[in-house]
Amino acid sequence: MTGAGEAGRPLDVFLVAGEESGDALGEGLLTALRSLRPEATFRGVGGARMQGEGLVPLFSMEDITAMGFAQVIGALPRILRRMGEVVDAIVARPPDVLVLIDAPDFTHRVARRVRARLPHLPIVKYVAPTVWVWRSGRARAMAPHVDRVLALLPFEPQVMHDLGGPPTTYVGHPLLGELDRLRPQGAEAERRAADPPVVLVLPGSRRAELSRLGATFGEVLARLQREVPDAEFVLPTLPRRLTQVEEMVAGWPLAPRIVTSDEEKLAAFRIARAALAASGTVTLELALAGIPTVAAYRVPRLEGWIAPYILKVTTAILPNLILGEKAVPEYLQWYIDPPAMAAQLARLVQGGVEREAQLAAFARLDAIMGLGGDPPSLRAARAVLETLAEARK
Repeated sequence: MTGAGEAGRPLDVFLVAGEESGDALGEGLLTALRSLRPEATFRGVGGARMQGEGLVPLFSMEDITAMGFAQVIGALPRILRRMGEVVDAIVARPPDVLVLIDAPDFTHRVARRVRARLPHLPIVKYVAPTVWVWRSGRARAMAPHVDRVLALLPFEPQVMHDLGGPPTTYVGHPLLGELDRLRPQGAEAERRAADPPVVLVLPGSRRAELSRLGATFGEVLARLQREVPDAEFVLPTLPRRLTQVEEMVAGWPLAPRIVTSDEEKLAAFRIARAALAASGTVTLELALAGIPTVAAYRVPRLEGWIAPYILKVTTAILPNLILGEKAVPEYLQWYIDPPAMAAQLARLVQGGVEREAQLAAFARLDAIMGLGGDPPSLRAARAVLETLAEARK
């Protein structure tokens, strides 16, 4: 393949991100690529963060972002049109490398169409599909049209290999780049150990999660308060969820301090003694911050009945998946038990064997995830350039 990036010409990278999380990953990747290849140019689809790092947008990322069945169906004609525009733009002016970030339903189709028309263009997928949870056939299906997958979780390369997927490189979760902001230093470490203890309350960021877990979390915290009367509760949420959260806690017998800014949330993380959290990425964030946690999750009843038959994992908690053990206690669906959850949370707050066991597990998690090396975005950038170099051999 010939083109930009050779014979002294600037490296031309085409990127596609279709979600806010992908925009954040793309921002870090662009920064790292430019540190390695200052002459690089970036074009494609991304949000404000990627555009702030120099991405020249083909169109607004919001045009391919849709959540929920009804919204996706309504947006389908626009999404399909935009998919065709992305493919046509790549084919009309082939870049040196194509990087597709998350948004699997959109980006996998782009990869397939581009590979059919430009068979020698290197294609990198940033974020592995969750084939370890369900629809494992996706790994083998993407192998013909993706040259390399960049994985956020350390067990994903082996899973992709076992399922016949493309070569996969572990580059690290973006949370690894946030440790200085998550972990206490000096006086903050002393405050974490001091009384009154601070307990984080994280019932989820989606409207449905708050609706399904709100009453349960209120009951757990009321019981905990009877065991630990001086506990202080902090509930970080998103500004767009503030009204719903305020309505939710109005029915609780206690009043947590609600914070909406990232700075306030991180400050609370650095001094928190323990946490009650919904399953999700936040459980990994808490583990990396060294905060012992009790986790819970509830889905609609029908999904709860179907899930055991289609899911391929025995835990819904990311730290437990990575560790290969149930270090973080989890209460899911039919097994949600407020008295047991409150008792366990009280033991984590007050100290003892269970608290120390979680902290020891979190230390093992640090080692498994490769703390202390290069930032994940720099690892990802190097993997992109290595994929390009291999394609040119």
